[in-house]
Amino acid sequence: MATKSQDRRKVRLSRALGVALTPKAARYLEKRPYAPGEHGRTKRKQDSDYAVRLREKQRLREQYGIREKQMRNTFNEARRTQGLTGENLVELLEMRLDALVLRSGFARTTAQARQLVVHRHILVDGQLVDRPSFRVKPGQLIHVKAKSEGTEPFQVAAAGGHADVLPPVPGYLEVELDKLQARLVRRPKRAEVPVVCDVQLVVEYYAAR
Repeated sequence: MATKSQDRRKVRLSRALGVALTPKAARYLEKRPYAPGEHGRTKRKQDSDYAVRLREKQRLREQYGIREKQMRNTFNEARRTQGLTGENLVELLEMRLDALVLRSGFARTTAQARQLVVHRHILVDGQLVDRPSFRVKPGQLIHVKAKSEGTEPFQVAAAGGHADVLPPVPGYLEVELDKLQARLVRRPKRAEVPVVCDVQLVVEYYAAR
């Protein structure tokens, strides 16, 4: 479980980036829709182009909760893939196992989804996978280990206990929540992926590095 200091960090980061990274942060943002600090309520001075691009990159990275090296590697792969680099980037990030565990409603936050994978509760096509960055392929089945299904976190998930904080299940997933299983039916499309980000600014940030 997240500590109070981790919770506070996520809330502060959410306010700085203007995007809710946890359900608790979402509640804070409703009450205080401005950046943290004594100047948070005042109009921001005009940010430089670099600062705007950096913030957008941080926004995307924090929504997936990944390290900079992972983000950079995924960007490089997106650039080599046919199509628009920014859209490819989001689509590749979205096929991470931890992201799909969250979208399927098995977890309440990105951090919890990662924890479920690392703690060896999640199978892909019957094989135990404990790497959150594992790339799920279209057609593969994500499901909870039989021994774990009866535990409280998964009972809450199976009953739809996270529906109040998660967006609707996107069209690229077929989810049977009561059975704690989900199938990636096809590659996600950027327009369907529920992350807040101007991908072109992220591309510009990395292109200039």
